[in-house]
Amino acid sequence: MFRTRFAPSPTGPLHLGHAYSALLAHDMAVQQQGAFLLRIEDIDQSRARPEWEDQIYDDLAWLGLTWPAPIMKQSERLQIYKDTLQTLWDRNLIYACRCSRKDIAAAASAPQEGADPLIGPDGVVYPGTCRPNAIKNRPDAPPTDAALRLDMARAVASHETFSFQETGQGPQGEHGRINFTADQMIHEIGDIVLARRDMGTSYHLSVVLDDAAQEITDVVRGQDLFEATKIHIVLQTLLNLPHPTYHHHDLIRDEHGKRLAKRDDARAISLYRAEGRSRKEIRNMVMP
Repeated sequence: MFRTRFAPSPTGPLHLGHAYSALLAHDMAVQQQGAFLLRIEDIDQSRARPEWEDQIYDDLAWLGLTWPAPIMKQSERLQIYKDTLQTLWDRNLIYACRCSRKDIAAAASAPQEGADPLIGPDGVVYPGTCRPNAIKNRPDAPPTDAALRLDMARAVASHETFSFQETGQGPQGEHGRINFTADQMIHEIGDIVLARRDMGTSYHLSVVLDDAAQEITDVVRGQDLFEATKIHIVLQTLLNLPHPTYHHHDLIRDEHGKRLAKRDDARAISLYRAEGRSRKEIRNMVMP
């Protein structure tokens, strides 16, 4: 059965971009006689707020969306993330990293001084500073006072190529079967963080485990996450998880072409509601 989801973070008000993504996923589920699920991505407890979570439920219900209970919350799944990290640690696929962002930027640009460092889905591609010492004096469990990075070369060692099915469109018009190589993962994406020291997990790790747990068949999300999908396919392969179909959609942008963010309160659904706009008007604003 077709199963998709909308997975917002309770760190601010939902805006028109969220409305578009949620409506699109919900409409696709209805058309396929499938299920639309809601998930709360609240692993960043320093920014998550109960009032924003309540506003999410209120805004989505006002838009006419429905979803089954119970609602999955990432903050209730921390032990699952921890257990998975231990498994990857035991397989020598992750290592501890104590580099700061400043350290990474400096090291990444050092080989070619003056040149811009390579940018991947998570920012500057990590130059592997901590990797050479990763296998020396490894404790039985991953440390909690450091970030944990995936050793990408080890992670992709058994595969030359990977792929996923795209039913939407990537930023460059990518559609259909999307193929990418192990070499691209190593050199263009690198050793991404699977657990931040301040939250014990990361978006990449959590999203693949949560999608599998909810038996999501079709992931609907913005084009800004297209490149991150390659990371998720690698993780799914490592953890023997199913590969959903992906549908990346256009981003809602302001009049200057900048994509909306939660700081764009002027486009918050709650403010449109307060102005007396109808759910039909909101739908007409965002749906093609």
